[in-house]
Amino acid sequence: MSIKDWAEEDRPREKLLKRGANALTDAELLAIFLRTGTHGKSAVDLARELLADFGSLKALLGADQQRFCQGNGLGEAKYTQLQAVLEMARRHFKEALQRGDALTNPDITKAYLSAQLRGYNYEVFACLFLDNQNRVLQLTELFRGTIDSANVYPREVAKLALQHNAAAVIFAHNHPSGVSEPSQSDKAITTKLKQALALFDIRVLDHLVIGDGESYSFAEHGLI
Repeated sequence: MSIKDWAEEDRPREKLLKRGANALTDAELLAIFLRTGTHGKSAVDLARELLADFGSLKALLGADQQRFCQGNGLGEAKYTQLQAVLEMARRHFKEALQRGDALTNPDITKAYLSAQLRGYNYEVFACLFLDNQNRVLQLTELFRGTIDSANVYPREVAKLALQHNAAAVIFAHNHPSGVSEPSQSDKAITTKLKQALALFDIRVLDHLVIGDGESYSFAEHGLI
């Protein structure tokens, strides 16, 4: 059955306009991006098939060109379209955290850092440097690791913080597994970094662990 034959409240576009994008499933959001299905399949059916094929929305969005174009109903045009959409999302959040803007919205901070780090298939440890009024100075990717871990050196972090004349920092790193729950080593390195930076009166405001779902905030869980 064509989506045009569905009840209006069940059609992805109408549902989005009426209830907002967060009310849609992954398949419905992907269907809007796809716009059309294939022979005998609606855009939603095709979206569900693609999600099953790739394993998750994250895997589909992070696929390289060759793998993406192997998907049913996909191709170079859709790939370039998707890359443009992803880059617009990253730039949107970046503009919300432009140098000189004070951090007043934790959700925007989370969304921006998630957009920057979620797509990697190895661990990346980054730091958002802030001045004494919590205005953004710089986002810097500090260390890269394997699929399991990244080596983080407190001395190097302190050195960069001093170079930026930072008064506070927010750390963030991704978990390629998709699980945002922090490991014991994540907790240990956070403690070491906090102690090292405290020697220079630099505050650690948060450490975010980026996974597939909601990011884990050390501050929100009372670990900072």
